[in-house]
Amino acid sequence: MSFMKGDLLAKTRKLVKGLAKVEPVWLKAMEKVPPANFPCAESKLKQISLPEDAYVSKFFQKHPDSKYEDAIRISGFDPPAARVFAWRVLDLKEHGANEEEAMLVADMEYRAERKGKKKAYARLKQIARLQGKRPPPNPYPSTVKEIQAEEKKFVRDRFYNPHTLQIAQKLKQDKAQEMMDRRGGRFIGS
Repeated sequence: MSFMKGDLLAKTRKLVKGLAKVEPVWLKAMEKVPPANFPCAESKLKQISLPEDAYVSKFFQKHPDSKYEDAIRISGFDPPAARVFAWRVLDLKEHGANEEEAMLVADMEYRAERKGKKKAYARLKQIARLQGKRPPPNPYPSTVKEIQAEEKKFVRDRFYNPHTLQIAQKLKQDKAQEMMDRRGGRFIGS
């Protein structure tokens, strides 16, 4: 429930109203006597900044399509390309290169790595076609396509899941009832 705003009472009301949760026994009692609200702490948290953060933002300015990689691979073992780029720039600067040269070299290495991955996959597809087999799935797919593939199951599920259809039917009935109440009991519509 952490994605919703409000306290426990407000969140539970929203879930019950949206038919996502059965009304708990304690809800009516808690509505009559709501819990006390305590003030939040006054001090603000300091923002954590790492030495490579400046280079990560510069990387995203050069390669905005790679912003999506961070969001999906945040818990993975391989660091995102932006961090690798920034670490490489810092490493080159430690070895005596100036900032511009270090960024150019790191960018060139990043582009060469991406190009190498694309060539390797193209070669894999070519070999599979020569052998008469189906090409393997792309080991370096677009992050947006990965997210869409994960969501595809849920998108299709909404049309066939009986529970989802039941909720949609209930919402339609509630809306029709609300429209009848507004018009004074007369049903005008489809």
